[in-house]
Amino acid sequence: MNNPRKIPQIIEPQVTIEGAGVRLLRSFGPKVSNLFDPFLLFDHFAFNDPLEGPIRGFPYHPHRGIETVTYMLEGSTAHRDSLGNEGLIGPGDVQWMSSGRGILHEEMPRRGESGNIYGFQLWVNLPSHLKMSEPRYQEVNASTIPTFEKDGVKIRVVAGTVDGVSGPVEDISASPLYLDVELAPASVWRFPIPSGHSALAYVFHGEGVFDDQTVNATHMLKFSDDGDHLEVKTENDSVRFMLIAGAPFKEPIVPYGPFVMNTLEEIQDTLKELRNGTFIK
Repeated sequence: MNNPRKIPQIIEPQVTIEGAGVRLLRSFGPKVSNLFDPFLLFDHFAFNDPLEGPIRGFPYHPHRGIETVTYMLEGSTAHRDSLGNEGLIGPGDVQWMSSGRGILHEEMPRRGESGNIYGFQLWVNLPSHLKMSEPRYQEVNASTIPTFEKDGVKIRVVAGTVDGVSGPVEDISASPLYLDVELAPASVWRFPIPSGHSALAYVFHGEGVFDDQTVNATHMLKFSDDGDHLEVKTENDSVRFMLIAGAPFKEPIVPYGPFVMNTLEEIQDTLKELRNGTFIK
């Protein structure tokens, strides 16, 4: 590993209102330009200010052509869908949902013992041959997510492998890496990422040095596509970030709200099915 990834872009997340008035910090959303392929969206949500009033959520809404990944740190999210699934995503839990050809679901956050709700949602694209596949879930309980610890580095491995420790999320087309990484002060971590894979880091606590650039919370880093590894170090502070990486599909996309397809005609067909009641098979 002698060619570290560079950081051509540091993104300041923007406040966005979604669902029934939910306030989010959004680093990026779906666009035709598809700059983060295979990743489409990253939101950081928190309901920790009493002035925000009653908790609002995401009432029944459709998805097609994507995977949505919910990772809770504090509080929980109650969910249910048009397939009859329902449950609770609690602290440290992950839900990896592949919407495939179509699903209607609802996500309603609940405060934890601390009174806070805190978590992330990631959208991952599906390749064209799986856009109309059968919807499915991978429900991951916090207790089943393994932790790697060494030399001041602590990593919860949701998807991918770190030094022989593999996460429970499997069989995802983008071959994703989804890690919750924490470095104690005065630590160094180097990690291989295949050349050509997209790589992002969302710094949400503390401060770290990434490719000789000091970055503090809260920022999204987009790494260059070339290079064989990432390098992170800390000085006086600890840092915690989500590391996201995966193989791009290099296909054109047409996003429209909660749908991401490959052509405008496919979007038009989706809207027609919603109108005539044939969206859910």
